[in-house]
Amino acid sequence: MIHEFERYSGTLEAAERTEFLPFLHELAKVSTSIIRQHYLTGVAIDWKSDHSPVTAADRLSELAMRTLIAERYPDHGILGEEFGMERPGARYRWVLDPIDGTKPFTTNCYIFGTLIALTRDGAPILGAIASPLTGHLLIGLGGTQTQLNGKTVRVRDCPTIEDAIVLTTGHWETAGRPYGHAFVELSRRARMYRTWGDCHGYFQVATGGADIMLDPTLKPWDICALVPVVEGAGGRVTTIDGGNPLHGNDLLATNGALHEHVLAALAAPI
Repeated sequence: MIHEFERYSGTLEAAERTEFLPFLHELAKVSTSIIRQHYLTGVAIDWKSDHSPVTAADRLSELAMRTLIAERYPDHGILGEEFGMERPGARYRWVLDPIDGTKPFTTNCYIFGTLIALTRDGAPILGAIASPLTGHLLIGLGGTQTQLNGKTVRVRDCPTIEDAIVLTTGHWETAGRPYGHAFVELSRRARMYRTWGDCHGYFQVATGGADIMLDPTLKPWDICALVPVVEGAGGRVTTIDGGNPLHGNDLLATNGALHEHVLAALAAPI
């Protein structure tokens, strides 16, 4: 069943698909190769001012992608988690999170990945989740199709919260938000609740492995790739109050059918 709702991905033109999709594959390949070289090596961890971890793998991966972009598309902008913004006025901008899930990466857990998006005039027209250890490359094409290693995938048909699989990245972080009590009640209603989070949670929703994913305090490099990935699979992405996900930082992704029910549940007084 296809559900109609507002989408925030930009339209991917045929010429853009031909031009940029192969290059996205190149970026994913170079990033995941670097990350695999550092996995399970006891890589040193530095801590940023916001108390989030960063490693040499994060920095080297982003630098490698930036180098490729600068060589191929020198007029394109770049926004990355580790090295900030270049050419902010550019019409096309690559948005990079070299390791989304650095905490899992540094603790030898496999649920992390590289996030890559291409925006045009601020709207993401391509988005990818590249999983270094599994070889999965999940690509959202303008919010109209999502492919896993070239094969089209769709969200799961789940009409009720009671049948749903609910995910978040960190239970206590989510439970500590203003809507935290409502989220806990929602998770209790669900068939299953797990903290299979970061980009892996959105991978699960887009491929039909889960139905609801909620994440607090995300940044643009966390969000841009996820929007076309989930929307292209038939899902829906908004802020926690139903707004434009590209303008907020608390993200809700669902299979689409459950979205309004989840928004209502999170807004309900406890």
